[in-house]
Amino acid sequence: MTKIAKVTGHEKPTLEDSNVTFIPGAVPPGRKKKRSRLWMWLPVAILATGAGYYAWTSYSASTSTTAVITQPVVRADIENAVTAVGTLDSIKSVDAGAQVSGQLKALHVEIGDKVTQNELIGEIDPATIQNRIEIDQAELANLQAQLVSKKAQLVLKQANIERQRNLVATRSVSQSTLDQAVADLATAEADVNALEAQIRKQQATLDGDQVDLGYTKIYAPMAGTIAAVPVKEGQTLNASQTAPTIVTIADLSTMTVKAQVSEADVSKLKLGMDAYFTLLGQPGKRYTGKLRQIQPTPDIENNVVLYYALFDVPNIDGDLMISMSAQVFFLQSAAKDVLVVPSSAIRVKKGSSAAADDKRQFEVSVVDASGKTSTRDVEVGIRNRVNVEIKSGLKEGDLVVVGQASDSTNAANGSGNRSQRGQRMPRMF
Repeated sequence: MTKIAKVTGHEKPTLEDSNVTFIPGAVPPGRKKKRSRLWMWLPVAILATGAGYYAWTSYSASTSTTAVITQPVVRADIENAVTAVGTLDSIKSVDAGAQVSGQLKALHVEIGDKVTQNELIGEIDPATIQNRIEIDQAELANLQAQLVSKKAQLVLKQANIERQRNLVATRSVSQSTLDQAVADLATAEADVNALEAQIRKQQATLDGDQVDLGYTKIYAPMAGTIAAVPVKEGQTLNASQTAPTIVTIADLSTMTVKAQVSEADVSKLKLGMDAYFTLLGQPGKRYTGKLRQIQPTPDIENNVVLYYALFDVPNIDGDLMISMSAQVFFLQSAAKDVLVVPSSAIRVKKGSSAAADDKRQFEVSVVDASGKTSTRDVEVGIRNRVNVEIKSGLKEGDLVVVGQASDSTNAANGSGNRSQRGQRMPRMF
């Protein structure tokens, strides 16, 4: 019988193996080893291909390209103004105080009440002053009675002199008797004059106490709104040193804006120039007026010199209140419905930078419909920190370049991240 054997490795048949027979079509031992090694390297090749593709995608996404930012030329209102921060105050206010000491017996108003001129707003207990008035009146009556007596004595002294003169003429009495009568008349006249002076003094005291009695009733010195009430009903007031304030009355029909303007901008202000302000709670509403005063004495805070500029505005609706904060604008120039572009789109033309502001020439970069950028000379008008008025050189709708932006950051942070999230790594086999 023929023996069939399978040769493995690199063994070669020998003469002794003459009985071994090779099956036709069998794979030689060496070839099977090589093919097995190729299948081992296939996953590594796939992994390397995926890593290369991922690196190429990331590099393409991070490649920097530059794009221009444009804005169209539009029609709008523009103004150039000096800005400041201010506070509101009443155009007129007065402190109604107590002119006499005593207990505040009644207070007829509260904060926010509207009062008219000469309206009764408070009363001080008048008992003490009334007692003083009665004493003054009694003293005055006593002095007037004494005056009557002294005047009667004066008449008697005058008659005595006439008698003494007649007696001296007839040598019935001595001259010394006449001299004594003259002296007594002078004394009587002096007593009458002294009493008359005391009566006038006492009358003045009485009048003063009666005035003080009137001061126990406190009336509004002007029409307005009660802005403050620093005392309470029943409180004892001492008016010997200063007049204690009972209420503060303010005229809120017109408000004064007191704006703090820096020393760098105060020279730009002119009396009579238009001004307006907005409130924090109503940023879209303007309150307008005209500059009426620039106070010459500044307020220095932390080495910053600020001058106060004042203008008045009507307060018809009563929306404006004392101490409100205001954003103030003093208009230097303004125009309505004109062509404007952002300030960043305008640049000074080369060669004119050394000229005066009103003689400088300006230019802008314009992008046409095909995306081509060109430079145009423009004539500018009113300028502020945001926009510039274009008098000539552009038309409404033109696209002007306002800046440049690199989209590398956007690609890395936006598109690159999205590509990384949406992309799957190649599957390894």
